[in-house]
Amino acid sequence: MSTDIVINDQSLQEMDPFILLSLINTKLRNESESLAGLCENYNVDQARLVEKLGDFGYEYIGEINQFRLP
Repeated sequence: MSTDIVINDQSLQEMDPFILLSLINTKLRNESESLAGLCENYNVDQARLVEKLGDFGYEYIGEINQFRLP
């Protein structure tokens, strides 16, 4: 049985924001050198992802390759 979470535009819109934050920051740390690379790898709309996490107060900080509260 697989426990992998599917990452796509639909799942990002439906996912709990705190789970999404954890998932994306983990993927950024372990798999991608940038947000653009992660979004390209998973075929996810970068603007939508930034907007979704931004709605909950998080912003992407490129220097540390993470979403954080400002």
